[in-house]
Amino acid sequence: MAAVNDLARDAGVVPGMDRRQAEGLCPTAKSLDRDLGAETVRFEPVLAVVEGLIPRVEVVEPGWLFVPISGAVKYYRGEDSLIERIAKELDGVAPGGRLGVADGPFAAHWAARSTDSTLIVTNDAAFVAELDVSSLDRDDMVATFRWLGVTTLGQLAALPRETIASRFGSQGLAAHRLASGEDRIPTPRDIPPDLDAEERYEEPLQLLDQVGFAARSVANRLLVALQPYGIAPHRVEVEAQAADGKIRTRVWRSADPFDEQSLSDRVWWQLRAWIESAGIPGGLIRLRLAPADLSDEGRQLALFEDVAARVEAERAVSRAQAILGPDAVLEARPQGGRDPQDRVRWHRWGEEEPDLERELDAPWPGRIPDPAPTLIPPEPKLLEVEWDAGLPVRVRLGSRWEPVLSWAGPWRRIGKWWKSEGPFDVYQIVTSAGAML
Repeated sequence: MAAVNDLARDAGVVPGMDRRQAEGLCPTAKSLDRDLGAETVRFEPVLAVVEGLIPRVEVVEPGWLFVPISGAVKYYRGEDSLIERIAKELDGVAPGGRLGVADGPFAAHWAARSTDSTLIVTNDAAFVAELDVSSLDRDDMVATFRWLGVTTLGQLAALPRETIASRFGSQGLAAHRLASGEDRIPTPRDIPPDLDAEERYEEPLQLLDQVGFAARSVANRLLVALQPYGIAPHRVEVEAQAADGKIRTRVWRSADPFDEQSLSDRVWWQLRAWIESAGIPGGLIRLRLAPADLSDEGRQLALFEDVAARVEAERAVSRAQAILGPDAVLEARPQGGRDPQDRVRWHRWGEEEPDLERELDAPWPGRIPDPAPTLIPPEPKLLEVEWDAGLPVRVRLGSRWEPVLSWAGPWRRIGKWWKSEGPFDVYQIVTSAGAML
């Protein structure tokens, strides 16, 4: 459970609880699928309030944000007065919010989760040392720590860092740094300054589907441009320009380096929030993504991978999809089935692959063998076939007859009774003009 309402909470249901356990405590409860895009829309007023007080807000996910306050502390004449001002402003849009203050994001996050109102941490290392190892959010590694008798981050920090790094690799090294009160240190590298990804649109994008595919395309271009350097961003600034010239910006942060799916989702959530709150009047005419806080945990390129060609191809496909609509550009995925049309699972280009309707590795007796037809008309075309002793010998194609070179079948089909189809046989026939069913 990601969140519960007051009635469910009164019955004993708490966030993080298993769904079956929650429904046992509150049988009348109705479980809803989480929609992070809709949550981002509802979280936008909170971001607007905080941005009105302190610039450079960094969003991790709906309901969770970071903001650097060192400059604001001087402006508001003290940490306490600043926190009091933020809490007062937030009460109007999000009563019950929790604030954590610390030197690093990890400690600040757990400070907020450890209080019902506000907690100011004066010593990150001492505060973090008391946290349970589950706060690292690495289930497989946490299970090993517990097996070794390490239950708190303080106990983990007491272990030699080189030993943890040799046993758990880069994840173990990052965990030991957090346990020691050190947030992740960006790896210094010589990175060209022109790695921003930007796209302009001649016709303003106003439909949510169009904007969603535009977000996916630009996010993909950004990460592909970073791949030759073996890097990926922990923070990305999203900048959108409306048709009336208005420019909106927002920074999203991730504890792990962004991949294509996670970055696409966050850009899409942000654009949706702006559009549904009338923050992009007239439609989107420009989208720019700027990376920051780069990590060397990017994807390793294949030896002969042509990044430039891939970027251009995906850009062209994305543009066609934005113009023609999301259902006009599809990807095919093989799946199980007997007939050729049943052995393909279609989905929108750029979207996550759906689950297969039929298992690919099942035996499928009676499956049409190769070669598979390259064209399957929506409705079968009428062909005249000449038979000799039950064997197909010639097929009429237009005004000429083509001899049958080889054939296979028959495969008996029951027919779609709901369409008034009776049983029939399927043959595969090969002529000099090609194969046909």
